[in-house]
Amino acid sequence: MSHPLFTPEARLLLERDDVPAMEAFCETLHPATVAESLAGDFSVEDVWRFLNTSSIAIQAAIFVYFPLEWQVQLVEGTGRPHMARLIEQMSHDDRADLLRRLEPQVVESLLRLVDEADRRDIATLVEYPENSAGALMTTDYAWLPANISVEQALDRLRLQAPDSETIYYIYIVDDQRRLLGVLTLRELILAPRKALVNELMDTQPITVRVTDDREKVAQDITRYDLLAIPVLDGDDRLVGIVTYDDVMDVVVSEATEDVHRMGAVAPLEESYLETSFVKLWWKRAFWLSGLFLAELLTFSALASFEDAIAAVVVLSLFVPLCISTGGNSGSQAATLITRAMALGQVSGKDWLRVLRHEILMGLVLGITLGLIGFGRASLTPASVRSSAPQRPEPFQVRVPKNQPLKIEEKEEGWWRWKKTIRIVHIPKGLKQSMVDEHDTKVALPDDAEYKKAPDPVDAAFEIVQLPAKCKVFHPPVDRYSLSLVIALAVATICLWGTLVGSMLPLIFQRLGVDPGIASNPFVATFVDVTGIVIYFSIAKYLLGPYLG
Repeated sequence: MSHPLFTPEARLLLERDDVPAMEAFCETLHPATVAESLAGDFSVEDVWRFLNTSSIAIQAAIFVYFPLEWQVQLVEGTGRPHMARLIEQMSHDDRADLLRRLEPQVVESLLRLVDEADRRDIATLVEYPENSAGALMTTDYAWLPANISVEQALDRLRLQAPDSETIYYIYIVDDQRRLLGVLTLRELILAPRKALVNELMDTQPITVRVTDDREKVAQDITRYDLLAIPVLDGDDRLVGIVTYDDVMDVVVSEATEDVHRMGAVAPLEESYLETSFVKLWWKRAFWLSGLFLAELLTFSALASFEDAIAAVVVLSLFVPLCISTGGNSGSQAATLITRAMALGQVSGKDWLRVLRHEILMGLVLGITLGLIGFGRASLTPASVRSSAPQRPEPFQVRVPKNQPLKIEEKEEGWWRWKKTIRIVHIPKGLKQSMVDEHDTKVALPDDAEYKKAPDPVDAAFEIVQLPAKCKVFHPPVDRYSLSLVIALAVATICLWGTLVGSMLPLIFQRLGVDPGIASNPFVATFVDVTGIVIYFSIAKYLLGPYLG
């Protein structure tokens, strides 16, 4: 991570050791821009040399915009007393996030140097589970008692404002710090100076519990369009607030994690370019290996239908079409349901409604795609619908002398690969070996001829010896029988993929597993294997005469 404009300037200032310019750089630009300019392309020593030209408050403001892995490196690259002073200047939630990622002995050495009040606050926040509202909240909030006037409230807010993360919402509490209501700064400013706070406050504020998951916090703030939400403990005491900017970080983090899981990648803790090659390899290879092993089942499924493929080769041409339909419909359904669950629109108790909805949707989608598949399959030419396996060994035909075999020449291939082949027509009823008892066409190999010999049993017949590597053309599969197989297979597999993709996330959630694991590749792999079985089962039922 580096800034295309300011990183070169920062490097130049360091080379010149221009302390006043570095101080102006830190104080003039937004802290996020300063952090972006210094992260990635500089050593830890150079970053601290640059930051130490500014005040400790500005250093703290810049420090929180570095990625967490960089913050850890910066902590290890400076003295403990200096870092303790910087931690005291950081917002409560940011410093709690940082300390969770440091080694316990480092945290202990830093806390010894931190002010007593800050130390207690840090110890409280660090105890909460990492993905809970308690871990996300800050204890820097504006509060007032209920029985004071607007004039007194404004005077108190002027004193609290420098240490509060936001003063747009003012929280009204009693002596036990139980939340009584909430008041906006706008309402307070516009109210009569002699009015009492308890007459203006909203007595039914939206709250979350300290143990609530951070996704619920994000959903509530988004649903009610709040800038901050109060966090209560088990006794309804106000212990902190979660602000909108922290929720935005949660939304980005959760969305990124879901996208990674749905792409069959273990979530990354660092950014893509900052993740080590080995770690990235492992996170990708772990899932790909599992999916690859699962895909090996397609080999077993195809092998069980080897005879059907050999008898009607054209079936193999439609395998990718049919199984990709199931994978696509399943991935589509999984994406919709997983996202709806993340937004709180669908939960496990809605499984029956989802099932009914997706059965109907799968049927309609299946019919739509099945009609398209029927149309495409009906256009398959007879030369493709017939099979022409190559016989590795020579074979013979007993032919009446007065009815010699007919030979025709036909062009095969396209453009530069076009060539002329000779086809021998063997009528039905002739005694033969290696060939079925029906009208058959046999293509001779290049530069090969068949041989004739008298029949030792009957002089009216002769034996025609055909060479090895002849192509034997079987009669083509009926156009509409093939089209019906493809249409039914596509419709059935689409319905099956839709049901699997919609139900798996709900099942995973019920089992306590992240629904994001029901990823597109996972669904596609599962439906691929089962789709092959569905496809060839329908083909064997409808094309029985062709399969023998």
